[in-house]
Amino acid sequence: MKKDEYGKLYLIPTTLGDVNTSHKVLPNFNTQIIYSLDIFIVEQVRTARRFLSSLKHPVSIDNITFNELNKHTDESAVQSYLEPAFFGNSIGLLSEAGTPCIADPGSSVVKTAHQYGIGIIPLIGPNSIILSLMASGFNGQNFTFHGYLPVNKHDLTRKLKDIEFLSRKYNQTQIFIETPYRNNKLLNSILNTCSKNTFICIATDLTLPTESIITLSVADWKNMKHDLNKKPSVFLLYSYSG
Repeated sequence: MKKDEYGKLYLIPTTLGDVNTSHKVLPNFNTQIIYSLDIFIVEQVRTARRFLSSLKHPVSIDNITFNELNKHTDESAVQSYLEPAFFGNSIGLLSEAGTPCIADPGSSVVKTAHQYGIGIIPLIGPNSIILSLMASGFNGQNFTFHGYLPVNKHDLTRKLKDIEFLSRKYNQTQIFIETPYRNNKLLNSILNTCSKNTFICIATDLTLPTESIITLSVADWKNMKHDLNKKPSVFLLYSYSG
């Protein structure tokens, strides 16, 4: 089959929490694309099945093919996941939450698809990193996403000092995340390490009924009662150069 007859790889955003907010955050066009697919590459099968069920996918869940992708998936498996596209079958790539390939292992699939000449179609949907940047009040023209910061206390302290310096020097917003059960520990490290005049935005449970987005200086955060334990959050740091 010629490359222009290959199926497509659709990059499909999902909702950001267990609450079904698909009607609020996903365009109807996405749902129609999802309905047309019965092959998916997913980060976790259980979550993917629940997501498709919430959208009332017309194909029985038991008749949908799910190929699981995580950090342990080897390259040969990724190649086999894409083989249906060579026969004209389109494939959906689903993240565990939010946008595929951003803080997500899906980029390996997209890279391989490019190598084989399979068309890539990214769909619109919620991305917690971009949503938090939009709502932070910080510089949205110059920013860096660090992913997860070090867990080791000494390394974390050093990293926080480094990114605070970079923010001040380059007028740059610094964005990072943490495993939800370590959120409180990370915030305490920030408050004990960074300048009292540095600003921190914490965006929690984005798009959910419990959503919270707060931007305060380190000094003001120290006077706030906070409990971020097990709440998906994005952290943003901005240190003014003035």
